[in-house]
Amino acid sequence: MDNWDEVRTAFQVAKMGTVSGAADVLGVHHATVIRHIDALENRLGVKLFQRHPRGYTATEAGEDLCRVAQATDEQFSQLAGRVKGQGDKVSGELVVTSLNSLAPLMSPTLAAFQERYPDITVRYLTGERLFRLEYGEAHVALRVGSAPEQPDNVVQELTQQKVAMYASRDYVDQHGKPQGPEDYPKHRFVAHDQENSRAPFFKWLAANVPREKVTFRATDNRAMELAILADAGIGFLPQNSASKNDALVQLAPPLDDWSIPMWLVTHVDLHRTVKVQAFLKFVKEQAKGWALA
Repeated sequence: MDNWDEVRTAFQVAKMGTVSGAADVLGVHHATVIRHIDALENRLGVKLFQRHPRGYTATEAGEDLCRVAQATDEQFSQLAGRVKGQGDKVSGELVVTSLNSLAPLMSPTLAAFQERYPDITVRYLTGERLFRLEYGEAHVALRVGSAPEQPDNVVQELTQQKVAMYASRDYVDQHGKPQGPEDYPKHRFVAHDQENSRAPFFKWLAANVPREKVTFRATDNRAMELAILADAGIGFLPQNSASKNDALVQLAPPLDDWSIPMWLVTHVDLHRTVKVQAFLKFVKEQAKGWALA
C-alpha cells in the first residue's frame, strides 16, 4: 500500500459514515474523498463500501482495511505525542488528565505552573474515561484508587486524598447532627448509584447504613456534591475543598479507611522530557498542601 492518504480517507469514511463527514474531518473537498475511495477500490480490485442514500457502509474487505488503518493512525498519534514532548525547555503543549472531581485541585495548580512557565499551553482533559497515554492522548494523568497497572507507564504515588462526612447547614438545621453510627438510620444519605462502588468511604457506608437510607444516588461526583449542598442528605466530600465552603458542616472527621491514594502516571516515552519532569516536580510540591484543611 503506497498511498496513506487514500487509506486514511477510507478509514474516516468508515468512521463517519458519510463522504461529507469524512471531508470535514480531513479538511478536504468531498470530491477528493470520492476520488480517493474510487482510486483505492480500483487499485485493490474490491468494493470497500456499500453506497446507499444515508451514506457509506464498509464491506467486509473495507472493515479489514480500516482495522489496519486504525492501528496505523493510533501509532501516528503515539509518535506525535512523543515528538511533542521533546525539547530542552519548558514550552509547548502540556496535556494533563484527571477525573472531574479533581479539578478544584488541578486547575489552580496548572494555572500556577503556567505562570511559572509562560511558554506552556495547558490542555486539561477531564472525564470518566481513561485517556490513553500510550497513544499520546496526554502527557500526565492524575488518577485515584488502586495503583494503575497499564504496561509501559511510570506510576508514582502523589498523596492521600482525605475524605470526610458532610451535610449542608440547612440540612443540619432541619434534621440535626448524627451523634454516632446509631443515629445514621435516622438520616438521609447521598452516595453512588452502584452499591458495590470500590471507593473506600462508600464501602464503609454500605457496611454501616441501610441501603434504603441512601435516598439520593448518582454516578457523578459533582452531582453528589451539588445534591449535598441542596440539602438532599449526608455525603462524603474531599476535606481540602469542602472545609472551605461555609455552606457545609463536617459531621465526621476523615478516617484513614476513607482516604484515597492519588497517583501520577506518565508514559515511559515521555516521562523524562523536560516539561513533564518540570510539571511532576511542581505538582509534587503543590500536593504537600492539599491534605491540609
